Amino acid sequence: MTDTATDSSPEPSVIDPRYLVDLASRGHQLYPVLGEDDIKRIRRFAIERRWHDGETVFRALVDSPGMIVVLSGHLRCSRSNALGHRVAVNLYGPGQFSGEVAQLSGRPPLVDGVAEGELEALVLDPEALRALLMGEAMLGERVMRAFLLRRARLIGEQPSGPILVGPPGHPRVFELENFLSRNGQPYTRRDPASDPDAAQLVREHWSSETDWPLVALPDGFVLKNPSLAEVGRFLGTLPRIRREMIYDVLIAGAGPAGLATAVYAASEGLSVMVLDQRAYGGQAGASARIENFFGFPTGITGHALVSRAYVQAMKFGAEVAIPAPAMRLLCSERPLRVELDDGTCVQARSVVLATGARYRKPDLPDLARYEGRGVYYWASPVEAKLCRKKTVVLVGGGNSAGQAAVYLSAHAETVHLMVRGPGLEASMSSYLIERIAATANIQLHTHLELAALEGDDSGLSRVRCRSRNGGAPVVFDTSFLFLFIGADPNTDWLRECGVELDRKGFVLTGFDATGKHGGRDLETSVQGVFAVGDLRAGSTKRVAAAAGEGAAVVSQIHGFLAEQAQADVKAA
Repeated sequence: MTDTATDSSPEPSVIDPRYLVDLASRGHQLYPVLGEDDIKRIRRFAIERRWHDGETVFRALVDSPGMIVVLSGHLRCSRSNALGHRVAVNLYGPGQFSGEVAQLSGRPPLVDGVAEGELEALVLDPEALRALLMGEAMLGERVMRAFLLRRARLIGEQPSGPILVGPPGHPRVFELENFLSRNGQPYTRRDPASDPDAAQLVREHWSSETDWPLVALPDGFVLKNPSLAEVGRFLGTLPRIRREMIYDVLIAGAGPAGLATAVYAASEGLSVMVLDQRAYGGQAGASARIENFFGFPTGITGHALVSRAYVQAMKFGAEVAIPAPAMRLLCSERPLRVELDDGTCVQARSVVLATGARYRKPDLPDLARYEGRGVYYWASPVEAKLCRKKTVVLVGGGNSAGQAAVYLSAHAETVHLMVRGPGLEASMSSYLIERIAATANIQLHTHLELAALEGDDSGLSRVRCRSRNGGAPVVFDTSFLFLFIGADPNTDWLRECGVELDRKGFVLTGFDATGKHGGRDLETSVQGVFAVGDLRAGSTKRVAAAAGEGAAVVSQIHGFLAEQAQADVKAA
């Protein structure tokens, strides 16, 4: 991945403002002024409201009115934090509208909105906003582009959202930073040792090592060492699960396959819920650069690709809950149910399994001790900052490893790429092999495998390796070990339901699952349960193939739901 955009699409990356043209030159797209005809078209979707001068229109992290279109008066938006600072974000005048991508799904805003003068405005709640985007395509395109640019600005030029306070390199700070970054949430990180405001927060709220990190929310509240779920609930990435709701489609996994299913199912009028335990995009979201995806001749980062799919799914009305790990699939009754880690059950007429695979870990003593303290399983901008001008060891010979090595080489002093076999040809695409060979600070080591990790409570300091062909042992003095050694299917949570697996643990579908010809080829041995992407036995482990299966499964879901509707009519 490079530091400048190579994708010529006019749509901005939701996550990384480095992929945008200078936002200052796009003010007309960030804050467009709608004409009388535009406002006339909006009126049929909106309700009209009035606020007196100084009245609160909305509050950060509290309520989400949706999009506000100013007719007269002004709407002043600003943000504050637990450090006692208030920063102006924007003043919306007649013909302008508030909002960004969070408003598509009813998530709380990151800023406060206050009426300035007598404010008269049109209000579109999330459902009305999505109806506008669908019903008025040209106008909807302008609104969507403004929303995307504003989110990028909140992340880049106007750092907003929570403030993470903790010592550099602390594993919990790293975990939260990674969670926020991969889910497109703006945030800032402060070191109390060098930042006076952060030090003041520590004096007021910190009492012991177990309090790290402190998380100062945009509404001024301070959390001590919160879980990912707690942060998700405050920011709206983990919405309240409606226990009584029965979805048409419940998708477990928000990788390329799951997101593609969500986009196509929601766009065709099905009610959709997507669950993921960590972040949307899966392993593809951590890919530094994808150069063989159809339609992107100059390449695109995995994060930019899945971010667009994520926003697209929300645009069509799909609900997404993160972090919401699926723990059990219950098939004994209809509707089907998926139980979450807090005991909540989500009900659905059909379930799509798209949980992909989990990172494979070597059998090394103390591996868990160094996870987040020198051992990493993906290479994102968060990790790249940590290893700038440092020595990095990266283990793996697949495309993900190659992409990570090339990306990290732009930040690290040296990248030692280590494989067990004689080379990369058996498992890596030729374009990546050529790029690695042409990168001066990537050193390829063959016939090596990990033997031991060394370090202390502060983190990893040394990696010991042994030769597989009789050579001398090799020692790397490094604090950064990246593991890309493959993945195992994430299917343990399916065993209670009786979904048939192959001997490696991947989900069988179609004839392999049922022994019957002419059935739905993406359906598992359990009727109404489908599998797509890397989780499915026999699937092609590529982003494009996963997205294709996610799109293809929707027609099979329609067929299943139609059969069930007919059966219900006959039973009645």
